Amino acid sequence: MPEAGVAPPRVRVERRGPAVRLTLSWPEKRNALSLAVLEELRERLLAASAEPATRALVLAGEGPAFSAGHYLPEVLEADPAGQRRLFESCARLMAALREAPQPVIAEVRGVATAAGCQLVAACDLAVAAETARFATPGVRIGLFCSTPMVPLTRAVGRKRAMEMLLTGEFVDAGAALDWGLVNRVVPESDLEATTQEFAEKIAAASPFVVGLGKRAFHAQVDLPVEEAVAAMSSVMCDNAVQPDAREGIRAFLGKRPPHWRQPAEPTTAEDGGEDAGEDAGREPPPEGYGAAALPGVGATKR
Repeated sequence: MPEAGVAPPRVRVERRGPAVRLTLSWPEKRNALSLAVLEELRERLLAASAEPATRALVLAGEGPAFSAGHYLPEVLEADPAGQRRLFESCARLMAALREAPQPVIAEVRGVATAAGCQLVAACDLAVAAETARFATPGVRIGLFCSTPMVPLTRAVGRKRAMEMLLTGEFVDAGAALDWGLVNRVVPESDLEATTQEFAEKIAAASPFVVGLGKRAFHAQVDLPVEEAVAAMSSVMCDNAVQPDAREGIRAFLGKRPPHWRQPAEPTTAEDGGEDAGEDAGREPPPEGYGAAALPGVGATKR
C-alpha cells in the first residue's frame, strides 16, 4: 500500500524473458497521461532500457483503454507554467521512446486517443487487438492535437493524419493496419502472445546491431534521399567491421547459430577485439567516415 499522501504507482513493470513490459495502470481514468504518469513512465522506461538483459520494451494499458491521452482536469487547472511542464514532459517521454536502443512495441487493447494515440504512433512497432480504436479528437474540445500530430503524420501520411486531426473520428484496427499506424491486428485473446513473439524475434538478433539500426533509421528517415544514402553508407561501413557483424556473417557461412557479443558498444581493431589481428592491416577510413560521423548513430546509449 502506498504511504498516505503518496500517489500509487501508475506503471507496472514486468520482465518476460528478453522483454520488459511497462503497463499503464490507472484504468479508472482510462490510463490518462497526467504529469505524474508521464514522468513515471519515462523513468521506468529509462531504467528498463538500461538493463543489459532487455532486448525489447512493450508498452501496454490495463483495463478497457490503452490510454485516453492527457488528464484533462489537470490541463484545465494548470497555469501556463504548469501546462508547459506537462507538454514538455510528454515531449521528453516521446524522445525517450525514440532514443531507447531497444525497439518499443505498443500493445493496444481498447481505445488510444489524443496523446494515447501519440504513444502508439511514437513506438517502433504496434500490435492491436481487433477491437482497438484510435482517434485524435482534440479538435472537438478546442484543443487541437498538435503534438500527437507529429508522430501520427510520420506514421500514416499527411492526408490520413489530417482526416483524423480535423474530424476527430475513430479509426478502427483494420484501418489502422491499412494506414500503417499498427503492424498487426489480432484477436484480443492472442494480443499478449503476439507481442511477446515479436519481442523474442527481435531478441534473436544482435542487441548492438538492433540499437545501431534503430538509431540509423530515425537519423535517415527525414533526410533528402542523397543525404540519407551517403549517411547510411557510412553506417554500413562502421557496422561491417564490428565483431557482431563479422560473427553473424561467419555463422551464416558456417551454417551455425551466431554468438552475439556484449556490451552493445562499437569496437574497432584498435580496441583489441577478436578481429584485431585480421583487420590490423586494413587502411583506416577517412576522417569523419562511419556511423560515428552521423549524430545519434554509432554508439549505443545506456
